Amino acid sequence: MQNVFIGDVAATYDEDCAEISTEQSLAPMLDMLEELANGGPALELAIGTGRVGLPLAARGVPVTGIEISEDMVAMMRRKPRSETVPVTIGDMATTRVPGSYSLVYLVFNTLSNLLEQHEQVACFANAAAHLAPGGVFVVEMGEPDLRRFPPGAVAVPFEVRDEHLGFDTYDLVAQRLTSHHYRLGDGRVTDSHHRYVWFGEMDLMARMAGLSLRDRWADWHRGAPTNDNTGRVSVFEKPV
Repeated sequence: MQNVFIGDVAATYDEDCAEISTEQSLAPMLDMLEELANGGPALELAIGTGRVGLPLAARGVPVTGIEISEDMVAMMRRKPRSETVPVTIGDMATTRVPGSYSLVYLVFNTLSNLLEQHEQVACFANAAAHLAPGGVFVVEMGEPDLRRFPPGAVAVPFEVRDEHLGFDTYDLVAQRLTSHHYRLGDGRVTDSHHRYVWFGEMDLMARMAGLSLRDRWADWHRGAPTNDNTGRVSVFEKPV
């Protein structure tokens, strides 16, 4: 797994994600994760700075994390009550931690940070290995909207604001995309590389790991998928 969340990227991560980290914006996700944990412990793959894990733990869900970036965890440890959330440094596709969990979750399109298909397959297997019977693996990962990418186009914008310009470029043969960020306030220019995954492919990864698709929603409000929003939140279940 690539580890790009180091140095300045880790130091500015919470600032860059401030709008999606408010209590109001996180509430639908936390509501669903708390419900799916069903009183049991949760494991967050790629817990990062604790943007989701810490407020979920504050709701009484015992949260454990796996994170490849020591810099991201160092940022997390500056936050109140972060000592209540144990974190193991390692690759989310292969790192094992003790115990079994009612809920394993991976949010914010982070599955795409695994740049090879076999790494994504291993991630599903790792999640399944940590789940108790009847537990669920929740993945927040949308499909790319390639209909917005006309022939001959070089890039597709995903955000155009006064303070931030974001564009995706695609390699359709390699099933890769690169997100280009131009932050006009401080002049930072960053790129992040991803492997996008189709739902049929993701469902097959789950089946290979012994999991089955239980639900797929357009958003954390459990909206129904449509042709314009094929889905974002997938729930895979381990059989009892």
